[in-house]
Amino acid sequence: MKTGIYVTLVTAPGEEAAADIARTLVSESLAACVNIIPAVRSFYRWEGEIQDDSEVLMIIKTSGAVYSTMQKRILELHPYSNPEVVAFEVEEGSDNYLSWVNSETKQHD
Repeated sequence: MKTGIYVTLVTAPGEEAAADIARTLVSESLAACVNIIPAVRSFYRWEGEIQDDSEVLMIIKTSGAVYSTMQKRILELHPYSNPEVVAFEVEEGSDNYLSWVNSETKQHD
């Protein structure tokens, strides 16, 4: 069953950069909740070189109604030139929690 709720994963170079993005997304009603998980070690190839970086991981809960606006805002705010922004639709969850996410991510005037 589709819920219209998305969990989005975004890595950032540190907790302050992630917190700035998280605060903006929640204050602009583009995310209901953002968890920041410290001490993620990321290995990836960038510009032909293998990278080994310490990062933090943001887990963002949002609705499909604002997802594209949220993604655009992340890209505007993020310090990386090509940040990771990947989303997964939630198939099931607590009705009360999913309703809360929807209510917190409506476009408010």
